[in-house]
Amino acid sequence: MVLRRRAAALAAAAVLLLTPAVAACSDDEPATGNQVTTTAPPGMTAQPPGAEEPGAEEPDDPAAAKEEITRNWAAFFDADTPADERAELLENGEEMEAVLDAFAGNPQAAMTAAEVTGVAFTSATGADVTYDLLVGGNPVVPGAHGTAVLQDGTWKVSVKTLCGLVQLSGVTVEGC
Repeated sequence: MVLRRRAAALAAAAVLLLTPAVAACSDDEPATGNQVTTTAPPGMTAQPPGAEEPGAEEPDDPAAAKEEITRNWAAFFDADTPADERAELLENGEEMEAVLDAFAGNPQAAMTAAEVTGVAFTSATGADVTYDLLVGGNPVVPGAHGTAVLQDGTWKVSVKTLCGLVQLSGVTVEGC
């Protein structure tokens, strides 16, 4: 029951945030290979943070990596962050610019934020992230699960996480 409420809240938040983004996307180009191919719910990890296999690698400096992930997730979901900076904080962000540009023009997105509450490394270049999705400072999806990836020396929100939010809204976006 709690999972259904969370899924419904996440879907509602995704629709609120992504409907204008979907309108900006085109189906004229071939897929980029970023389709979600997991048995876990879209945008969610198969295991909750902290449940990775024993002996999973960590980055050289886990504390600095956790701090960067926390900072980058907050900036990615912050409406005041320009779309070009958001693209730099999203895995393969240059391929998702149409979606990110639509965020900039969405008045509801100005009230949305994410607060990272946990990071568990699954490898030296991957992490499970637990976060609260906030609207107007109030959690609408507490304890959501996503993933972060180390790409080009920067910890980024994974395409899988963004596409999971899009898929929960019930729409198809090119690149997801």
